[in-house]
Amino acid sequence: MEKNRGFLEALFESSLWNGRLISILAVIFGMIGAIVLFFVASADVWHIAVITYKYFFAHYHPENFHEIIVGGIIGAVDLYLIAVVLLIFSFGIYELFISEIDDAEKSEVGNKILAIHSLDELKDKLGKVVVMVLIVSFFKKVMHMDFNTPLEMLYLAGSIFLLAVALYYMHKGEH
Repeated sequence: MEKNRGFLEALFESSLWNGRLISILAVIFGMIGAIVLFFVASADVWHIAVITYKYFFAHYHPENFHEIIVGGIIGAVDLYLIAVVLLIFSFGIYELFISEIDDAEKSEVGNKILAIHSLDELKDKLGKVVVMVLIVSFFKKVMHMDFNTPLEMLYLAGSIFLLAVALYYMHKGEH
């Protein structure tokens, strides 16, 4: 049953409803940001690969060789995860405010990972990836720290325990 509405009300409601399309800016620039981060992270991995190749065949291994390699790769993983956050955000905003993505509905992968049906679902998926970004960032920071006292080692063990508990509860909600 369609209600009888006036011209001004119809114009206002139509404008209000179509105003949601401004969210396309978040989708476009989120995708651009994700693409940029994927390229930057890939360039970082390439750079690490070139350094490794040079050190390996020159038989020259600086004192912190492993820290350079592992730190660079972990930094790239961190950037890749942030790019994934932007991808999920872009897909979610598009599906919530613009339209369902037909190609995602046909795909087995898109249907599981990128299907967003509510704002809570988007927040949940983003939250899980953000927690992973924080864990990788924590790992990267810990690699460059010196632990000199037993108390510092205890703090490290406690923080690793708390991360494990966070991951447990994060994945417990899925089942």
